[in-house]
This record gives sequence, C-alpha cells and structure tokens, in this order.
Amino acid sequence: MLERTVDRRGFTLIELLVVMVILGMLAALVGPKLFPKLGKGKQAAAKTQIALIEEALDQFRLDVGRYPTTSEGLRALIEDPGIEGWDGPYLKKKVIPKDPWGREYQYQSPGTHGEYDLFSYGRDGAPGGEGEDRDITSWEQ
Repeated sequence: MLERTVDRRGFTLIELLVVMVILGMLAALVGPKLFPKLGKGKQAAAKTQIALIEEALDQFRLDVGRYPTTSEGLRALIEDPGIEGWDGPYLKKKVIPKDPWGREYQYQSPGTHGEYDLFSYGRDGAPGGEGEDRDITSWEQ
C-alpha cells in the first residue's frame, strides 16, 4: 500500500496575525522618533540649497557688478537677461531648485536684511511659523 504524505507548508492565520501585531507595535514605537528627523532633514536641505544659490549670486555679482534685481529674479542665474558681463549659467544644473516642499524660493533685491533676501517659507508656505513651519532665510544662516 502506498502512503500519502501531506505536505503542509505555509502559515496559519494566527501566525500571520501575530506577525502583523508585532510589526504594528514596532511602527508605533519607531514612527514618532523618525518623523521629526524627516522635517529637520528638509530644513537642512533648504539651508544647503540657499547656500548654493548664494554662491551663484555672488559669482553673478563678480561678473556683472551687482546682484540680480527682484524683477530679474533668480532666473538671471541661468538665463542671460541681456546684462553686460553676464557669464553664466551660474547654477550647475541650469535650473532653479525648488525648496524641499516643492515651492519657489523667494528672492528680493535690494532686500530688507541686506543686499538681497533669499528665503523659503518652510513647510506651511506662509511667513513666520515654528518648528518645521519656520522660515529658512539667507540672513539667519
């Protein structure tokens, strides 16, 4: 007589539920510690981008003798606005970066805090704010 062996591979429903509960508990413990670091990372990225744009603005000033006006804006760093001495583009990727929240950086020249003001409104996209909503500015770096 031939004996049949039953091959029972796989997981039971109880085992799957136990694993899901354990993963949920780990996510509840790790998640709150991880999310604030994500916001701080975006703020650090914005500060770094502002510093890079400032270098490009300084190079523009060396070539032209002044910073771009508010009406010329940051676009003058990648496209010749017809100014004598322009020797750009001044940004490596030939594109003006957006802030980590997907919005344009704000630029004013002359600025209220110096020869120019360069800033991002942060996560909330509005002036002021605390924490992740805080403005990231060129004059407070």
